[in-house]
Amino acid sequence: MSALISTRLLLLFGESSPLKKLSRVSRTALCRGSVRFLTYAGQDQGPLTLASPGFKSEFERTDKIKTNKHEKAKLNSAVEVPKSKVKAVGRNGTRAVGVKKSLEIESAPFAAKSFSELGIPPLLLERLENEGFKVPTEVQSAAIPTILKNHDVVIQSYTGSGKTLAYLLPILSEVGPLANKSSNGDEVSGKKSEIEAVIVAPSRELGMQIVREFEKLLGPANKKVVQQLVGGANRSRQEEALKKNKPAIIVGTPGRIADISAAGKLHTHGCRYLVLDEVDELLSFNFREDMHRILDHVGRRSSADPPGPKGLLARKAGRQTILVSATVPFSVIRAARSWGSDPLLVQAKKVIPLESLPASGPVNLSRPKSSSSSNQNLQPQAAIQSLPPALKHYYCVTRLQHKVDTLRRCVHALDAKSVIAFMNHSKQLKDAVFKLEARGIKAAELHGDLGKLARSTILKKFKNGEVRVLVTNELSARGLDVPECDLVVNLDLPTDSIHYAHRAGRTGRLGRKGTVVTICEAPEMFIVKKVQKQLGMPILACEFIEGKLVHMEEEKEPLESLK
Repeated sequence: MSALISTRLLLLFGESSPLKKLSRVSRTALCRGSVRFLTYAGQDQGPLTLASPGFKSEFERTDKIKTNKHEKAKLNSAVEVPKSKVKAVGRNGTRAVGVKKSLEIESAPFAAKSFSELGIPPLLLERLENEGFKVPTEVQSAAIPTILKNHDVVIQSYTGSGKTLAYLLPILSEVGPLANKSSNGDEVSGKKSEIEAVIVAPSRELGMQIVREFEKLLGPANKKVVQQLVGGANRSRQEEALKKNKPAIIVGTPGRIADISAAGKLHTHGCRYLVLDEVDELLSFNFREDMHRILDHVGRRSSADPPGPKGLLARKAGRQTILVSATVPFSVIRAARSWGSDPLLVQAKKVIPLESLPASGPVNLSRPKSSSSSNQNLQPQAAIQSLPPALKHYYCVTRLQHKVDTLRRCVHALDAKSVIAFMNHSKQLKDAVFKLEARGIKAAELHGDLGKLARSTILKKFKNGEVRVLVTNELSARGLDVPECDLVVNLDLPTDSIHYAHRAGRTGRLGRKGTVVTICEAPEMFIVKKVQKQLGMPILACEFIEGKLVHMEEEKEPLESLK
């Protein structure tokens, strides 16, 4: 006997009505629509078989099934989920836990030898080849196919491992002129295009870096496909460019995106992708109101999806949320579970459901509360995960007034060509630059008070080698991608192991070798020892003698330079 209830199909076998035998959870799921097919074979023929819309292969043919034993056995051999494995998930009703995901996760090519193995369209592959990208990194091999399968993800890998391309390539595979032909139907038919991807970054430097990566692959002719909306630039010009160019991809900082959205000049309700880069920073109190607006408006349609095929297409076009960070503390896990739908944690050689990690409760964009012992234990682990593997760590004790001169001797001893020096206060940067240039080292400062043009010019000179030492603070260097950087120096100590790891991640990128030197005063040595203990790795004492870096605990043997 078969009966049609609304748009859902109920197949009944046996004499007794199965509605009385369904659990409360299953009845709720059937009514809400997350379970489209329910198969029942009587008391003696196995458990209930539930299937969500994702499991189509075995159920598309149910209208042709005959009521003989062979066909009944075939139907019951479909994806069977015991009642204990079915659980309610908010408004989405029930789902078959772990079945579809595990199949897709196992097939991820974690060690791809070329980008062609990852499902990237031919035009984009050609652009990658032209730009010199041939072999994907481990995190790219795991993330790209996972995102292309429409999963919400949290991408976690050490700084400099290629996380930007890990989400940029799947977006360009579906959006813009390099996308699959099937993804560009609206553009070909001449319909008005809308914004399809929004990437949010905590700093202007990171936003500009992401835009440059997009433009590199899109080429000069398609630069208008992506537009940056960062603070510090002329807002009216950005709004004019939005209206004139009609970009498909927006990259910006939370404040500027939220402001233009609130003014009605940025329409993102139909957006398909929302990427939050350096999400651990975006969770800070400073971005609270702006992030709430972005999350409420990007990819959230104002009216309910219509029923039938149109509603299915609308749901497919819903927002896909991608969170990116070098560290994944509890706050990021809670954010992913609150903002995404069944998110997966993507790491190098590993993709796992985020629900398997120990975190619960809604995420709050509020001031940090006093940290519990569990959070304190998690912090060092997160810092270790974010550190590039090929780094050497040293510290040198000197007096405050000699720190900049020690930096100069460090640069010469290691023959470093591209150096980033960190200080905690912007007011001190200018003095450090003056002292370095007085001793013949080309240096420049980078901080938030500089205008957009000045910052861009300084970064260009640093990447071209015209500036040897870039003196900056931590926020300004977030997302700064200079693969040639071979030395990071802490002129002021970082506040904790997480910040130490973020600073250290500016060197040793994409598997290159790098060195981190912390210059401290004698009373600050306990902080270095604390960071060393938290990270579980040696930070060796050193001095600079006769133009060489000498490790003090190894009979003062000169170490090899960075050459």
